Amino acid sequence: MRTRGLLTALALAVSSMVVAGPVPATAAVVRGVSAEQAKTDQDFVRWLSTSDYRAQVRDAARAALGSDGSVAAFLASGFRVAAGRYEQIRVGHVDFATRMVITHPAAKSPWVHAAGRRALQGTDAELATFARTEYAAALKRDKKKVTLTRDRVRQGDRDAVVRLRDGDPGTQVRAWAGHAAAVGASDAEVAEFLTHCWASSAGLDLQWHRQRSADDEVRWRAQVRVLVAEAETAEKAAQRATGSQREQARADAARAWAAVGAQTVEPRAAWAAALQVAQRQTETWSRSAAGPRSRIVEEAAPGMHKQWSAQLNNAVAQAASWQALHDQAAAAELALKAPAAPTA
Repeated sequence: MRTRGLLTALALAVSSMVVAGPVPATAAVVRGVSAEQAKTDQDFVRWLSTSDYRAQVRDAARAALGSDGSVAAFLASGFRVAAGRYEQIRVGHVDFATRMVITHPAAKSPWVHAAGRRALQGTDAELATFARTEYAAALKRDKKKVTLTRDRVRQGDRDAVVRLRDGDPGTQVRAWAGHAAAVGASDAEVAEFLTHCWASSAGLDLQWHRQRSADDEVRWRAQVRVLVAEAETAEKAAQRATGSQREQARADAARAWAAVGAQTVEPRAAWAAALQVAQRQTETWSRSAAGPRSRIVEEAAPGMHKQWSAQLNNAVAQAASWQALHDQAAAAELALKAPAAPTA
């Protein structure tokens, strides 16, 4: 019900932005779009400051909110720098886990080897945990000769894996479930999926969705900010133009606003798709995980539902923001293409 309410609210918000009827050509349609865009930029950066999964990005976003002009600089280059710092740390974690898997073969160090392989297959958070604490804990178990055991697998377990392969909304969950459900898959592979890979691959689906959404949105906002400024400048020039230069100036301004509208096509489509993904994931995680080996997923379900709900809310907000900009640009283009009022 809550999801349908969000989607209904989005539909109402979008429909209320549509320009109705002809627009008077005697008055400029758009006033201060760049100022309005700056506000939505600030709202988005505030979202990143609390919701991006990369600590370096969150820190840089919070710093950008502290002074005038910093949000624009953050979108233009600061985000990319912060994401680069995060990536350097992540690569270090990958290198460490890779070395530990190679230098700790399963026959001699089963716990370290298994933990390292899981980290390499999992989320960035799992990689970081392995580097910080899990390696040491696994090494301690290996030194104590603790036996690494696997849960027993029943037919119901295999049926649950097939259902996930065929119906889960996450591409990573479906891919890993497909591997575990393949003909000839061993009980160990099925058990590994149900006790670890299921939750881990679900985390990957969420992580990649968050990263792709944030990275793309920063790029789009940095690009459209420049186009909006150019369009407003062109419109002001058209308002000042007189005589034979006036129609050409208005045509130039109309093209500039058309470029702004064209820039909204990709983000509007992407956020519509992201909204559908988040909707399906939110609905999936609102239900308890089914299956006899679902304890780890049942424990993760409340947190996953909360995070996907946040992604759904963000998708609704961003979709509405881009639709509003599209409608403003279309209105400005329409007004500038209409016959100009005679000058005194």
